Order: sequence, then C-alpha cells, then structure tokens
Amino acid sequence: MRSGFVALIGRPNVGKSTLMNRLIGQKIAITSHKPQTTRNRIRTVYTDERGQIVFLDTPGIHRAHNKLGDYMVSVAEHTLNDADLILWLVEPDVKIGAGDRHIMETLAGVKTPVILCINKTDTLARDEVLPVIAAYSSTMEFAEIIPVSAMKGHGCRDLIDTIYKYLPEGDLYYDEDTVTDQPMRQITAEIIREKVLRSMSDEVPHGVAVIIDRMEFGQRIVDIDATIICEKESHKGMIIGKQGAMLKKIGSSARHDIEDVVEGQVNLQLWVKVRKDWRDSDMLLKNFGYDPKSINE
Repeated sequence: MRSGFVALIGRPNVGKSTLMNRLIGQKIAITSHKPQTTRNRIRTVYTDERGQIVFLDTPGIHRAHNKLGDYMVSVAEHTLNDADLILWLVEPDVKIGAGDRHIMETLAGVKTPVILCINKTDTLARDEVLPVIAAYSSTMEFAEIIPVSAMKGHGCRDLIDTIYKYLPEGDLYYDEDTVTDQPMRQITAEIIREKVLRSMSDEVPHGVAVIIDRMEFGQRIVDIDATIICEKESHKGMIIGKQGAMLKKIGSSARHDIEDVVEGQVNLQLWVKVRKDWRDSDMLLKNFGYDPKSINE
C-alpha cells in the first residue's frame, strides 16, 4: 500500500479545483472562470486497491493586495511543506509569465518532488504540446511532466498511476469511503459562494464571503440559514437584484447542489449583509473562516 499527501499548486484560474474534482470523481471544490476562487486548503481523498492519495487543493499563488490575499498565499506556500509530492499546474503556453516564474522561485527552496501538469491540452493539437514541455523543462528539473485536460479527463488516469510511484509505503490515512474531511457547513458555504461567483460581474465576487448561521438536519428536510457578506451597499443591491431576483437565482442554484451533497431536501434561506473592507480586517477574516493561525494546524 502507498499513501501520501499531494499538493496542487499553480496560478489562479489554472484549473486546480477542476482537476482535483476530476481525479476523485466527485465535485468537492467549487469552480468558476474567475481567479482566486479557492481561498482555503481543501483536502480530498482518492482510494483504490493500491493505496490512498490525499489531495491538497490550494489557493492560487499570486501577489496579494489585501490581508485576505496574504492569507491565501500563505495557505498555498505552507501546504508545500505538508506534501509528499507537488503537482504544479500550468497552462499550455510556451511563454512563461511572471506568475509562473514566481512559483518557480518558491519551488526552488523545496525538496519535495514536483510533477508538472500541463493543463487544458484539449485546446491544442498534439504536436503543439511539445514546445510547452521543452520551455518548462529548460527552467527546472521535474520528476515528471504530464499533459492533462481537467475539463475532458485526458491524461488523468496516467496522472494517478504516476502519483502512486512517488508516494511512500504506508497505511490509509482515512477510511476507504472518505472523500473529504471538510465539514458539511463549510461545503455548503462554498457552494453558495460558487453560485455568487458564477452569477455576478467581476467587481463583486472577490469581496464576498458566506456564513452558515444555522444548519439543522430534520427527518425529511435540512434547514439552512446563510448570510452572504459583501463590502459595499451597491454590491448588496446587485446580489439581491431587482425584486430579489438575483438572490432567488443564487439560492435556487445553490439549493440544487446542496441537496446532492446532503442527499435530501433542503430549505435554504439567504440574507445579505455589508461589512465594509472585511478583507483587510483581522477580526472579520477570522470570523469568516480565514484565520492565519489555523494555517499550521
């Protein structure tokens, strides 16, 4: 048996959460086309007859502009020290940008083996991937380089097989049926935030957090009260929408996904509150689940 921890790193919006969901065969991490979707480290578990892979999905490594950004980058960088293997996701571009070069500098001080995953290869012809491999191979040494498509699933089976080669021998860390160690309240909050991300313009989502005020499991129905936090009154109006239309859309879409997770009927009630500049408030960051002291736990 081989079991170990595998960190997924990369620039924002490169497809880390999509790949992780694909590899474990179930949606756990939220996704959207907007950068910085993932804020906390998300742990998911893949188990088969060979052993167990514990994936650590991380926020995208980027230059932070507020305390929330500092927290996200710190989460990503600390995760490297907890991993037996690192999967670095990049886009299929021969021009290596400043963001990826910053990640190279971060990896330079890490002794953990690194597998380079060139994602979104479904957007290229097969011979167009070779120059990308050559460009990255010239910058640093990788344990492996594997082209994949998280969206289509191409190369994912090869990736799983390769990961096992680099994991240490050992017993399972989790029960065979475990898919994630995330609490249900956190999964629910993230689903709601995903629907805000997917529904709103670029200006609003980065300033949104979601708090689960109440989650009660009855015999036939799960009652959930949740609050969407934003930074401006104008954003609150946009989230609610004309006659509450946008909030109803967000709630309806979120309820559908939450019912899949809890495998039952859900009564979801949403509210919207303004907390000005919460992304730069130590107290509010902690209250909303982004506590820097928790990173090392």
